[in-house]
Amino acid sequence: MDFIIFVISMGALILGAEFIIKESERIAFHYNISEFIIGATLIALGTSLPEMAASVAASIKGQSDMAVANVLGSNIMNISLVLGLVFLIASRITPGRDLFFKDSAWLLFPVIIFPLMIIDGSLSRLDGFLLFAMMGAYLLFLMQSSREEQLAEVDEELKKEPFNWQKTLALLGIGFILVVVGADYAIDSAANIARTFGISEWIIGLLLIAFGTSLPELVVSIKAARQGKADMSIGNIIGSNMANTSVVLGSAAMTRPLTIDLASSSFDIFLMIGVTLMLVFITANKLYAKASGVMLLIVLAIFLQHALIH
Repeated sequence: MDFIIFVISMGALILGAEFIIKESERIAFHYNISEFIIGATLIALGTSLPEMAASVAASIKGQSDMAVANVLGSNIMNISLVLGLVFLIASRITPGRDLFFKDSAWLLFPVIIFPLMIIDGSLSRLDGFLLFAMMGAYLLFLMQSSREEQLAEVDEELKKEPFNWQKTLALLGIGFILVVVGADYAIDSAANIARTFGISEWIIGLLLIAFGTSLPELVVSIKAARQGKADMSIGNIIGSNMANTSVVLGSAAMTRPLTIDLASSSFDIFLMIGVTLMLVFITANKLYAKASGVMLLIVLAIFLQHALIH
């Protein structure tokens, strides 16, 4: 029963996030906000909304392991699974934007600083605020860069639809309810599953919740790759991982300080750093090829093997 509740609640969480993203875009178009700003902020942050809801809910319930493992697992899966598949599916990837200098290099800041913050085994509210502020610096950088360069795919169909405040507010309200309630039930059911099978909450967060909250990135990126817009997929993943490590972890820590068992989490932390460095290396050398996809999927296999064994 708990597994059914988990699946339904994750579905509600993802559907709610989709409503919020679409209606936020609709409002932005209504007020003539530029597509660049929409792509750089709403969509990049919006696809991380499920991770944020799940991690904050876990933090409120005092389940630090799930809150942190969700972010680590999601970041690893976003790069190894999502981008690995994108590189394999896309026939040709020729980004018009320098994804290394203008995007992926920014991922190094929170990914390197996070391990330094948790040397004492905890992530304090101040640590959370500093991580949160990093996303603000990144968004400021994006807004100051060329308006012609877009990081995320903007839904062109929304521009053609008539704007209706009543409908938009209703869907936004439904979206927020689905996200909040879905996250709450997802964390409770996941904790019950962990207790029933004697699995640690860390593994549940690292695999089940992380995979569920990575589904929006997976769907958006695969769709973009099939449409020949794989560069948007890469930009989306970079923005999403930046948001995960800064906004999601930061929000969870500011809600309630997180305790981290360094002995059990060290492999996953190092793997997150390693796969991020792989992404930075790929973008720096423009290795947008199927071989890169294979290498990333090998990392995914290592990640899954270690998680399932432990």
